[in-house]
Amino acid sequence: MNRLVALTLAVIGSAIVSWVSVVPARAQGELVLYCAVQEEWCREMVTAFERQTGVKVAMTRKSSGEFYAQLKAEAANPRGDIWWGGTGDPHLQAAEEGLTIEYRSPVMAQLQDWATRQWEQSKQRSVGVYAGALGYGFNTDLMKKKGGAEPKCWADLLDARFKDEVQVADPNSSGTSYTMLATIVQLMGENPGFDYLKKLHRNVNQYTRSGAAPARAASLGETLIGITFQHDLVTFVVDKAPIKVIAPCEGTGYEVGSMSIIKGARNLDNAKKWYDWALTPAAQELGAKAKSFQVPSNKGAKTPPEAPDFSQIKFINYDFAKYGSSDERRRLLSKWDGEVKNLPK
Repeated sequence: MNRLVALTLAVIGSAIVSWVSVVPARAQGELVLYCAVQEEWCREMVTAFERQTGVKVAMTRKSSGEFYAQLKAEAANPRGDIWWGGTGDPHLQAAEEGLTIEYRSPVMAQLQDWATRQWEQSKQRSVGVYAGALGYGFNTDLMKKKGGAEPKCWADLLDARFKDEVQVADPNSSGTSYTMLATIVQLMGENPGFDYLKKLHRNVNQYTRSGAAPARAASLGETLIGITFQHDLVTFVVDKAPIKVIAPCEGTGYEVGSMSIIKGARNLDNAKKWYDWALTPAAQELGAKAKSFQVPSNKGAKTPPEAPDFSQIKFINYDFAKYGSSDERRRLLSKWDGEVKNLPK
């Protein structure tokens, strides 16, 4: 009996030791990723990172505005480890509110100036991983049927011909559309800018949740015009969709797609591994493989030939510090909700 008890205790003890040794190992091999680019690019990145590191990634894909709201909601009990991609304004707001942490990657010296400026403005809590120009595209087949001159400027989108023919995202959920809101305000001035948005509202058929959704809708002929980042439209041009991409004649804004480590990350070491890896040329060149044609932040990464040519685009001097601040972002969104979104057609 004593031998049986001793044997039983030995087996139980061995099992406990094995369980204790397994749990930390499993935790060290995991990463919870909040991904705010297109699903195909998210999955391409996850597959490559898992293959290279052996770390198992649990990925969720949402728009950047949605992830910002999620970080706020989860602040007391963070579930994510790293937030990769999406427009920089919500990342700056999260940094200001202490939802993300400081980190300096050894890859920083390889980055473009606009990427490191994002890091400096966020007090080392966010870094630029790519850049993209705002614009719009139209379905050329539908435009031929519509007749008349093709739109070339922001002002052209107010034409009565385009009533219920324009699609754009809701800036509350979409970083793309918040970039548009901030761009119009900076380009035209706040009051004239909001007057423009009120007039544009008459022509909008839908405010989508995702910033890239209007590009897909235009490619499928579900809307005539889609306002989004130009690289999202190029994705469909490459697939032979009847889309023409427009850089508005008055000038336009741009995004610095960013990356941040979430405060309270349970898998902090793996979050840093992702952060360092995502800034390398090899990782950044995966975007083109997934038909995402942004301009990468690493100087050594090849810019896809399909990417919009920044030298041919008239950019405004976009004030990321101001329009990425919590107070300004909340104020503009509240004003847009009150003065634009709920207007009758």
